[in-house]
Amino acid sequence: MFGRALRLRCPACGGGPVLLSWFLLAPSCPACGLRFERGEEGYWVGSYMFNIVVSELCFAAAAIAVVVATWPTPPWTLITVGGVIMMLLIPFVFLPFSKMLFLAFDLCFRPPVDADFAAPLEPAAGRRA
Repeated sequence: MFGRALRLRCPACGGGPVLLSWFLLAPSCPACGLRFERGEEGYWVGSYMFNIVVSELCFAAAAIAVVVATWPTPPWTLITVGGVIMMLLIPFVFLPFSKMLFLAFDLCFRPPVDADFAAPLEPAAGRRA
């Protein structure tokens, strides 16, 4: 499930695409119909937590690597400016991944039930006007 989520596919079935735009998730999987927002108000708060943790870990790893590589005179200005840029950029880059990873994590603990599925969309080629 986590591999499918990292490829920005439905964690349940691997179907897609799941993104309408980089910042907007489809309401449900076009293949299996799994609703991506699973019921309760504020469902995506957990994905924001994933996003913040990844951003902080990336900054910490980069800062430690630069300090170790340049010891005994680390470039503190570069670390500070680079850290600010990373902390502004990474959350936007990682946002759709954090949503899909949170959904995969949630599916591990709360397997989907029939109420979690909408009717899958029919292929566009098979529709008639």
